[in-house]
Amino acid sequence: MSKFWGPFVKNLVPYVPGEQPKLTRLVKLNTNENPYGPSPKALAAMQAELNDNLRLYPDPNSDQLKNAVARYYGVQGNQVFLGNGSDEVLAHIFHGLLQHDQPILFPDISYSFYPVYCGLYGIRFDAVPLDEQFRIAPADYAKPNGGIIFPNPNAPTGCLLALEAVEQILKASPDSVVVVDEAYIDFGGETAISLVDRYPNLLVTQTLSKSRSLAGLRVGLAVGHPDLIEALERIKNSFNSYPLDRLANVGGAAAFDDRAYFEQTCRLVIEHREWVVAQLETKGFEVLPSAANFIFARHPRHDAAGLAAKLREQGVIVRHFKQERIAQFLRISIGTPEQNQALIDGLGEL
Repeated sequence: MSKFWGPFVKNLVPYVPGEQPKLTRLVKLNTNENPYGPSPKALAAMQAELNDNLRLYPDPNSDQLKNAVARYYGVQGNQVFLGNGSDEVLAHIFHGLLQHDQPILFPDISYSFYPVYCGLYGIRFDAVPLDEQFRIAPADYAKPNGGIIFPNPNAPTGCLLALEAVEQILKASPDSVVVVDEAYIDFGGETAISLVDRYPNLLVTQTLSKSRSLAGLRVGLAVGHPDLIEALERIKNSFNSYPLDRLANVGGAAAFDDRAYFEQTCRLVIEHREWVVAQLETKGFEVLPSAANFIFARHPRHDAAGLAAKLREQGVIVRHFKQERIAQFLRISIGTPEQNQALIDGLGEL
């Protein structure tokens, strides 16, 4: 601890990202990256942008990408907000829309950045327990709150909340902002963006890191009522007017416009997920129903931490969380068929 730190810094508990190992020989199934590369059209667009124009600032409004998102979802450009990855988008949401007298609500097992943001911005929260099947129970959110946020599908469980259940939460808290964090929605769910015109308190966030294979580009977005978007724009323009560079703007737009490639790779990931689930179940694993590009599994006779350590010895990395209710689960990203086979072979060795 340095004498130069501000008084609040020593109390922060930062988010811990998944390990990014330096060894290339490892089968990396711990950070939910897409096993397939970005759209070739997105790569071509970014390569074309590698020219003398990089000496110029990018469009601060990212209109090209905003318009591509708006076209894809059938919304207006003033209903779209963009940021440097969905984590920055979420940070602005916590800062500008979730600081109220009442505590905000989110699941007790969820994206671990949520309590980090609460600590950063001094926001009180109430962690709402998932039910015994590790699912979100909408009725549990029908109580006074300063806002609600949850991933759908949830992370790290992968469980999906049906659109009707999302609507139930919205109807019960019409005076609070409800944020649906859809980082994994394209692998088996239905986006809540279809509801934004009916619920002015709804804000949906997404990322290009997962289903569009652009984790290295750092592009996130939010879609909602123009009033909510304006609040985020005010914060963004008071913090960093140019969060997206020229490559992100053109590459992201091309990725949204290339629907065929997007749908093909999502379909492949879903097929591979179902194969991995079937293989794990034959080995006695309990696997929670997943609509994401990862699965959450436990074995009744093997300690999860021990399994993760032994898999690593086999050259396969998966994610283990030490949180009490889920300490016996492993979160396993879906890889290529070869990577998935290496996982199953590694478990066979154990």
